[in-house]
Amino acid sequence: MFESADTLAGYWEQRAVRFARQEDGLAAVCSYGMPRFYNRSIELCQQRALKPWLQDIRDSDVLEIGCGVGRWTEKLARSGNRVCGVDLSPTMIEETDRRMQRNELSADLHAADISEFKSGRQFDAAVSVTVLQHIMNDARFDQAFGNIASQMRPGGRFVLLEAAPSDDDVRCNSPIFRARPMSAYRDVLQNNGFRVDVVAGVDPMPFKTWVLPYLRSMPRPLAVAAIGAATALSLPFDLALASRLPKQSWHKLIVATRES
Repeated sequence: MFESADTLAGYWEQRAVRFARQEDGLAAVCSYGMPRFYNRSIELCQQRALKPWLQDIRDSDVLEIGCGVGRWTEKLARSGNRVCGVDLSPTMIEETDRRMQRNELSADLHAADISEFKSGRQFDAAVSVTVLQHIMNDARFDQAFGNIASQMRPGGRFVLLEAAPSDDDVRCNSPIFRARPMSAYRDVLQNNGFRVDVVAGVDPMPFKTWVLPYLRSMPRPLAVAAIGAATALSLPFDLALASRLPKQSWHKLIVATRES
């Protein structure tokens, strides 16, 4: 496991160098080594879950945690927000900056570890999309939430979309990814001065998580076929039923408010 921030940063930098400028950059920020259709399905579910909450953040100071290739940075900036984006990878930051300039937008971007980054600002909102799940060490995980809380104004909204199954399920964990249960997110938020207001579903269908643990042992053509079938079965139901089935969802959309 990548326990140290330096090792994890190196991993993400290598991925960014390889994939950040390929097509839409999803291979750099979604599931490593997976077919494009799988990563695109992930993004569609994320977009559906996040849309009402990102649209509600306007003309605000926003901290974006793990800005990656700028997928959400651009959306936030188009709503008149003053975005401060943080990512471990300098190449990710360069790609976000390139995309922002191409669209005549701007953001304050930093290659840094969110566990330690100090902006010198106070934010009205913070956004994290499948980022904090990659902090493997529990102490550093808590430190990251404390550091985020210290830079948010009272009443500020924290929007997270992370792997947070309702039960402690380690089947799909990897050396760079840990699906902590929803209870762990609730606890760390409450311990750092947040009130959890909303927990919504993202991808309640179980087919992909049934298949994922076995893919590495399959021949590549069989693995692609298996994940293709699981994705095709999952996506229509995920998009239609996510809001009704939060407990069954592997990823959760969590909205919390900074209380103090």
